[in-house]
Amino acid sequence: MRVRVVDYHSPNAAAEFSQGLKETGFAVLSNHPIPTVLIDEAYKLWYAFFKSDDKNDFAFYKETHDGYVSTQLSETAKGYSTKDIKEFYHYYLGRRCPKACVDVTSQLYIELNNMASTLLNWIEENSPAEIKANYSMPLSKMIKDCPNSLFRIIHYPPLNGHEPKDAMRAAAHEDINLITLLPAATADGLQVKDSEGNWLDVPINPGWIIVNIADMLQECSGFYYPSTSHRVLNPTGENAKKSRLSMPFFLHANDDVVLSSRHTAASYRAERFRELGLK
Repeated sequence: MRVRVVDYHSPNAAAEFSQGLKETGFAVLSNHPIPTVLIDEAYKLWYAFFKSDDKNDFAFYKETHDGYVSTQLSETAKGYSTKDIKEFYHYYLGRRCPKACVDVTSQLYIELNNMASTLLNWIEENSPAEIKANYSMPLSKMIKDCPNSLFRIIHYPPLNGHEPKDAMRAAAHEDINLITLLPAATADGLQVKDSEGNWLDVPINPGWIIVNIADMLQECSGFYYPSTSHRVLNPTGENAKKSRLSMPFFLHANDDVVLSSRHTAASYRAERFRELGLK
């Protein structure tokens, strides 16, 4: 088993993409419509932000869930007791953002959000009839004008050899939302766990976007689409001395969307935020 790489403009892209998500919870899109120059510029500007003292002027607000989270305050994955080795910034469209980053970040947010609507349509079109019948509304409408979709810019700093025992750049976890779009990170390390418990490397290429199923879509599809555990390994050798940046875009459903008989989007998100220590 491997993570599928699908040409976005292939005549069979929708079916191949959806099948890849069904198999591993992950699929990779090549030849996608997001300008590579936009992604590169975002990485450059945000790396400069993380290297500056300006980040301390944007301290994280638990009430609004936006802003900068330091390595000392970083999240702890569900089931773990050690914080991830990372710092990150939470950006919501129209909210706080460093001046140098706001234009490129808001543009990339909009581009990824538009692409996500297409991908959700692909997923719905290729869902079996009995699964599709249980969606409370079209999947792409679940995210329409949603203020909760989150763009997280992550900096994994170089390792110094004094990290806490068992600490990882990102311990194994699943995402909370419907789907996640991830422009290729600046370095390797991302792995996904297959149905047999094996860890598979997720291929990266500067021109690719990785997409994965998250908990809300697993919930509303009656677990047809798997929200698969994934992690970011600590690098070794010379690579341990280098930073890694990634920019996952978490597509959330609006608060009142009914995911299942157990949950609305709001109740599901609140439950997971409490588990992560971010609420």
